Amino acid sequence: MINSYAGLDDAGVAVAAARAGADVVRRLYGRPLSRVDKGAGDFATEADIEAEKAILGVLRTARPDDAVLGEEGGRRGAAAAARQWLVDPLCGTLNYAAGTMLVAVNVALRGGAAAVADPFAGEVFFTDGANAWVRKDGVDTELAPTSATRLVDVNLDAPFPGAPGPRTAKLPARADFAERFGVRVLSTTLALAWVAAGRRAAYVTDGGDLSGSVHFAAGIAVCRAAGCVVTGIDGGPVGAGGRGLVVAADAGTHGALMSMIRG
Repeated sequence: MINSYAGLDDAGVAVAAARAGADVVRRLYGRPLSRVDKGAGDFATEADIEAEKAILGVLRTARPDDAVLGEEGGRRGAAAAARQWLVDPLCGTLNYAAGTMLVAVNVALRGGAAAVADPFAGEVFFTDGANAWVRKDGVDTELAPTSATRLVDVNLDAPFPGAPGPRTAKLPARADFAERFGVRVLSTTLALAWVAAGRRAAYVTDGGDLSGSVHFAAGIAVCRAAGCVVTGIDGGPVGAGGRGLVVAADAGTHGALMSMIRG
């Protein structure tokens, strides 16, 4: 079989895979879709499953020796594989099922390149591990975080297992938060890419170790490469022993949020 992705670097593969998933998500939008119950109110739709299949098709062709960890299909590939791709084919499933066009398709090589696709805006936010861009209509523009909007996206979904308490839910009620920031809730990790692009000043969520999460890995990689400040919700590094996530466009915004969270 001819490898149509021959010659692409890892960033190119991530973009191609994310776009393949986004094509499926866009094509199936608005149709009656079967659902798979995951328990505790969580579910996947036919679009999640089909988008992941499309992404896997790209990764298997372009990088056949790599392992893949998918949101819907779990781990695939050799257990001893030196490299692993993290795939979230449709982040914002509830939005999507409710007819809301706020979703993301996330593909990340652990410790390397990553891409976040917005199926409906036709944008792909991506990184080669060192720099970050957004691609739209074939044009790549370097990402430039800024806190100018003063909008903070807050994850108000139920805390992840192990979270010490709903600290993110308390932020909007603080007077000092309201004086400095406006709150928004996308309910998808597309919000992380928006911080990197300067459309949000910051993103905050509770939770456990999110560094290896299929939901967050791509967005974290893009934000880091764009120059955002990325920490856990306690201010420490994102990773083993850390909790949650605070991503800010600049150090001043991050410092203000950390002061409020600790307070």
